Amino acid sequence: MSHLMIFGAGYSGKAIAKALQGRMDRVSGTTRSEDNIMTLQCQAIAPFIFNGETLSDELRAELGNVTHLVQSIAPGASGDPLLRLCNGDLKSVMPKLQWAAYLSTVGVYGNHDGAWVDENTPCRPVSARSTERVEAEEAWTAAADKAGIPLCILRLSGIYGPGRNGFVNLEKGTARRLVKKDQVFNRIRVEDIGAATDFLIDRQLGGIFNVTDDEPAPPQDVVAFAADLMDMEPPEEQAFETAELSPMARSFYGENKRVSNHKLQELGFIFSYPNYRQSLQQLWNDGLWRDE
Repeated sequence: MSHLMIFGAGYSGKAIAKALQGRMDRVSGTTRSEDNIMTLQCQAIAPFIFNGETLSDELRAELGNVTHLVQSIAPGASGDPLLRLCNGDLKSVMPKLQWAAYLSTVGVYGNHDGAWVDENTPCRPVSARSTERVEAEEAWTAAADKAGIPLCILRLSGIYGPGRNGFVNLEKGTARRLVKKDQVFNRIRVEDIGAATDFLIDRQLGGIFNVTDDEPAPPQDVVAFAADLMDMEPPEEQAFETAELSPMARSFYGENKRVSNHKLQELGFIFSYPNYRQSLQQLWNDGLWRDE
């Protein structure tokens, strides 16, 4: 029996579960809060509480039958929580495990002054959180090798989709048009993360894959496009250098690169939402932009 476990069944995890519902006999997921249990149940995900510190008896029993694993919980200063709890020995808690995916970030590449990067580009992370991601990728690679299973490291760009997008920000009045010369970002629709995971599981592939759109673009252009679809005036442009930003928000602008998704496409994967214009148009036309 095929059994998918998603550690950290949040926004991306739930999209992966939805994409794989027809392929897996059972789908389970963890959450930190009991408030999320009913949400997971409504999406046919068997819920388990995981606080990152201990594996409950119920969760250990569930892991005993897991064949496919997706880990989407961010690491901390003490490393990856799941690997820490199983001492890097995945088969000790998941003896039937056949395949695993680790959700990482394109932040591991660091800053490349707007140049293109791909999966062969050496990692040179800038922020502490991206450094922790690189260390977690390395730890997961070692754990998968020890377990003798394929591991997919999915490096994700800025995630958006139903309920989390420029339309929502414009409606709330929180959208900003920050302008930094030559700055671009990649993005990825959350449904394409689910579809890519399904594609890779179907082929039992391993390796590093950039899961990102085709078109890195200035962030202010994305906000303006969404505002145009809503038939409203976009917020005034603000110079990045003088804008009030949190340290984390400002750090994102310290990394400027164009991320290639050619590796996935060359394998035959087709992105349903290859650029922000097509994607936002679909969200708006179908009225899905508020629904998470």
